[in-house]
Amino acid sequence: MESGLSGKIALVTGASKGIGLAIAQGLAAEGVRVVMSARAEARLHEEAAKIGALAIPADVSQAGEIERLTRETAARAGSPDILIVNAGGPPPGGALAPDDAAWMAAAELTLLSAIRLARACIPGMRQRRWGRIVHVTSTSVLVPIPNLVLSNALRAAVTAFAKTLSTELAPDGITVNSVAPGATDTERIRQLYPDPKALEAAVAKIPAGRLAAPSEVAAAAVFLCSVPAAMITGQTLVVDGGSTGRI
Repeated sequence: MESGLSGKIALVTGASKGIGLAIAQGLAAEGVRVVMSARAEARLHEEAAKIGALAIPADVSQAGEIERLTRETAARAGSPDILIVNAGGPPPGGALAPDDAAWMAAAELTLLSAIRLARACIPGMRQRRWGRIVHVTSTSVLVPIPNLVLSNALRAAVTAFAKTLSTELAPDGITVNSVAPGATDTERIRQLYPDPKALEAAVAKIPAGRLAAPSEVAAAAVFLCSVPAAMITGQTLVVDGGSTGRI
């Protein structure tokens, strides 16, 4: 299948490692001009150089940083046709464990970053009457994961925002979707399961019998960005090896 993406411009956040990096690599392979952003400056520049992407370090939990990132992206690469909204997961904790400061910090990182990036990038997409926005969320938006209340609640909020946005932007030729990974072979999964035996037990519960590769999650995101996916909007595409078991 031809993606039809050659020559498009994409902004990918959280792109120095894991799923964000894999999406940047997948888009670059389709001929997309990729702008990669993340906080880890040295690693970001190293990975961007490998795929001929532009690296712009930024902390998307800060409103001013998003303004700078999107302004610099437009100046150096052009207004994005594709926006991949990806951010690191908030810290773990039970339902009542996080205090107000923790909730606010997690909201800035996970929810408000998505809103601010959309505000900055959508006007250009509307002018061109073409755009793709993909949010990287989690299967926790479908089935809450124990001890991850911040991620459960705020990624669900991102999904609701994306769904609302999708209906508003559909007449403009802009699709808005989410990719919801299950357990994926990244640094994050090893932070959540520092005990190898605990991770092994978690993997045993996955019907596919293994962790997802970041490239497999990326393939779903790249498809949603493609020209043939133009009629898919407001959806959550789950990549979890059958774990959630939903119909």
